[in-house]
Amino acid sequence: MQKILFLAFLFIASSVQASDLEREKRLKEQIFDAILDGNAEILSADGHQFLSIYTEADESEGAVIVMHGRGFHPDWADAINPLRVGLVSYGWNTLSIQLPVLEKTAKYYDYVPTFDEATPRIDAAIDFLKQQGNKKIIIVAHSCGAHMAMQYVRNKGEGRFDAYVGIGMGATDYQQPMLEPFPLDSMKKPILDIYGEDDYPAVQRLAGIRAQQMQGEGNIFSKQIVVPGANHYFTDKGEPLVKVIATWLENLK
Repeated sequence: MQKILFLAFLFIASSVQASDLEREKRLKEQIFDAILDGNAEILSADGHQFLSIYTEADESEGAVIVMHGRGFHPDWADAINPLRVGLVSYGWNTLSIQLPVLEKTAKYYDYVPTFDEATPRIDAAIDFLKQQGNKKIIIVAHSCGAHMAMQYVRNKGEGRFDAYVGIGMGATDYQQPMLEPFPLDSMKKPILDIYGEDDYPAVQRLAGIRAQQMQGEGNIFSKQIVVPGANHYFTDKGEPLVKVIATWLENLK
């Protein structure tokens, strides 16, 4: 019965809900001229153009796709800008992409129907990075971006990227539990699960389950790390967040 209700919810919601392209356009206008590091790239997916920011390292190990949280943009000051700029200094090209957004008051259940909209954007990002000569591709996704990244894995598998980093995974809203578990237990690629010491209750509550799931395939590099003193948005903790990810990526070599 629960599975039927879940499928019915997705069917009804997907038939009436779509991302807010006008708000996405406004976000682009707000940040386009303020991009200081990297180059704005306009990518296309599913008949829609979206903003991304490509930043190159002097000598790269590969590329990282950076996926922001709910309702934000690819140069968001907390977490996303530190990641897309900071990882470059560790030898990684970065491509921070605009994800589907809704109005500011939208909640987790409102966003669920938009998760599928991110899949063609991720494919477009991977295509772009490969065209630039990047052979190794990592996905780094924060909060709602992690929901969208996990939906990509459900839809397309993990064949097009080499490792996955989820930050603040499992964030939802009050009385809106996750409708579908993350497919961590079926992923063979290395997984890094990061969350803050002061993260949202839902993120912390499900940490044990996530840890158990991502060990299902026995990947020796999969790991879960708590960043001391960090909240869900890693406010003023961008540097330690970048260092944790860069160190883990270094160990994958």
